[in-house]
Amino acid sequence: MTSQNDILTVAREQVLENGVGLAADQVEQVLNLPDERVEELLALAHEVRVRHNGEGVEVEGIVSLKTGGCPEDCHFCSQSGQFTSPVRAVWLNVKELIKAAQETKETGASEFCIVAAVRGPDERLMKQLRDAIAAIKAEVDIEIAVSVGMLTAEQVAEMVDMGVHRYNHNLETARSYFDQVVTTHTYDERLDTCRMVVESGMELCCGALVGMGESVRQRAELAAELGALEPHEVPLNFLNPRPGTPFGELDPMGAQDALRTIAAFRLALPRTILRFAGGREITLGELGTRQGLTGGINAIIVGNYLTTLGRDPQQDLDLLDELKMPIQALSRTI
Repeated sequence: MTSQNDILTVAREQVLENGVGLAADQVEQVLNLPDERVEELLALAHEVRVRHNGEGVEVEGIVSLKTGGCPEDCHFCSQSGQFTSPVRAVWLNVKELIKAAQETKETGASEFCIVAAVRGPDERLMKQLRDAIAAIKAEVDIEIAVSVGMLTAEQVAEMVDMGVHRYNHNLETARSYFDQVVTTHTYDERLDTCRMVVESGMELCCGALVGMGESVRQRAELAAELGALEPHEVPLNFLNPRPGTPFGELDPMGAQDALRTIAAFRLALPRTILRFAGGREITLGELGTRQGLTGGINAIIVGNYLTTLGRDPQQDLDLLDELKMPIQALSRTI
């Protein structure tokens, strides 16, 4: 029998019944639950997901407009030009973007996202974005999302003027751990972009990357920081250590910790789209993927990621069918 002060009892009333996300100290309690309570935790997180978001699962694929050669030193990222990771710099042109948008629309997707590995967009990239978005809108009936790093206030206004629907910019980790992950820019620089996006009226997609050596308390801190931002979507990534990066020798997060993290983020973000993103294949495998989908996740990236391999998209689609979870939108990002 559990007491009235038990964190899952508290979460059932606070989050499930009242729709109020857990605070940092409460998330930390969830993350410290013993293994024997993980199943109970996942069941509650799934109830929260269904109650506040419905049964549907968003499905998305991802490729890149500009890969590699980034000047930043994010210690997890093989696209940094400062490390020895074997990722070559590649640019796609406007015609290739239009073709990709057309292919994306044919899948039934409602949104198409343009991603580039840069600190932030320069004049050349902003012009390419403006030209590409105008060309895509002229030929394809689809919403446009963008992810091109940190923005100025003027660039945020330009994104709105271009008709960008959703902007992606990840916090990645907690403020208190950020300088252990990135040294070439600050947490506040990232947060400023996120806040400007929210204030502009664009939807914000703001992700997390866990398993980088952060403490449980710092993981809880990040969940609460995201809760305060109230992004439309949170992609949840698990570190897939990349050769040649400073975090290349870290061990992948254990499956039970990953499942606790999924459920804890759902309880901190009851109304947010919580998306399975990079690293789930090595962290969770088939069983863990199934448990995550019945433990708070309501969106999924299928196929390969920007620089790492995923699994056959049909495996995920078959799993959703088996779980009787309707596909809410089939999206492919580029």
